[in-house]
Amino acid sequence: MIRSVLAFTLALTLASTTFATFATAQTAPVKVLVQTEMGDIVIEVDAAKAPNTAANFLKYVDAGAYDDGQFHRTVTMKNQPTDKVKIEVIQASVGEAGKAKLTLPAITLERTSVTGLSHKDGTVSMARGAADSATSSWFVCINDQPSLDFGGQRNPDGQGFAAFGRVVKGMDVVKKIHQAPNTDAQRLTPPVKIVKVSRMP
Repeated sequence: MIRSVLAFTLALTLASTTFATFATAQTAPVKVLVQTEMGDIVIEVDAAKAPNTAANFLKYVDAGAYDDGQFHRTVTMKNQPTDKVKIEVIQASVGEAGKAKLTLPAITLERTSVTGLSHKDGTVSMARGAADSATSSWFVCINDQPSLDFGGQRNPDGQGFAAFGRVVKGMDVVKKIHQAPNTDAQRLTPPVKIVKVSRMP
């Protein structure tokens, strides 16, 4: 009887430890390397706080959809004259080859009021038009951008944008892209090429 109880207790402990290890592995931050023609950027993806948005982004990463993509847009204080609420970001997108590799349905907006994340300097977030319309395009904040959080008014619907990570290395590269030539509204001219995007070991 005592042996049975001990065996059951040991099995339960091992199962709990295995489950905890598995859960930790599933929600641990994932680092992603973004290699561009201007230098490298390392993003830490927060799968614990923004699981759906993070999973969507990583599906595109794993499919190689961002390879040969581009940073196509820079929003500076000088190129948004008609916007009452101004922001500073650079925006990335898949190229034509990436679209052929993977195109997923739009995802449900994970609001910052739910995730607890905020649009700070270096935050990585999904671009969108209407709520629940984000697909593959993402952006990086330059300086704090509270108007992109839930309740902010950059998007008139006040729902904010889905932050899902942050730049942990390469903000100097982000700032170089932000200040790259821009002679056509907010479009980078030419776009800054993304060579490859991949998970880091």
